[in-house]
Amino acid sequence: MFNKKLIAMILMVCLSLGFVGCQSKDNGVESKIDQIKKSGKLVIGTSADYPPYEFHKEVNGKHEIVGFDIEIAKEIAKDLGVELEIKDMRFDGLLAALQSGNVDIVIAGMTPTEERKQNVDFSNIYYTSVQSVIVRYEDKDSIKTLKDLDGKIVGAQKGSIQEQIVTEQIEGANLRALGKISDLVLSLKNNKVDAIVLEKPVANSYVNKNLDLYLTEIKFEEEDAGSAVAIKKGNDDLVEAINKTLERLINDNSIERFVMEAIQLAE
Repeated sequence: MFNKKLIAMILMVCLSLGFVGCQSKDNGVESKIDQIKKSGKLVIGTSADYPPYEFHKEVNGKHEIVGFDIEIAKEIAKDLGVELEIKDMRFDGLLAALQSGNVDIVIAGMTPTEERKQNVDFSNIYYTSVQSVIVRYEDKDSIKTLKDLDGKIVGAQKGSIQEQIVTEQIEGANLRALGKISDLVLSLKNNKVDAIVLEKPVANSYVNKNLDLYLTEIKFEEEDAGSAVAIKKGNDDLVEAINKTLERLINDNSIERFVMEAIQLAE
């Protein structure tokens, strides 16, 4: 009887030690925020050809990547207590870079579509815009409605929500998807596409710099679902931290200020 009690006690101690061991092992795994803080930097992925969100600019004689997305990223890094590192790449390669661990987050005017949500997590929406269409100035009287785009070649950034809009909402259009907005604009100027679908702030930026382009009044059935920060799945702590920063920036009107400053800088 004594031996049975002793064996039972030993088993309970072993089980307890095993449980504690498991707990310690779980708690020993570094969170994404711990990894970022240890590295001393937040690495973001973006596609810096999308003014006023992110774009290249000479500032005080120095080449920089600027835009309101970049200002938001700086605030996220500041709240985490680390420096900001920017990796510029094609838009359609951003989520692959995120999933492979090449970047910590993606901030690039990205819409959290249901398809993207299957592969990555997103922050809360931090900015909402509307979609628009730009054409050559000489075509402003012939392309005024969605019907006028029937049979036309319509450009959109590859992997973007605009690409989906062209496919789903412009009946009879022939999609031309390219990785960079600058290449799309060049294609429009060179008569290789007839129109481009862009977010309105981005469209305004390019039209203001190119007098041979024109912003139409064409409207779409579904407006933009907004922009959010993309985060690799399984990093709930980082999502929560980013949402906390975004909430602060929205509540004190910082994002609105960042947008206006970026628009002015892009002109």
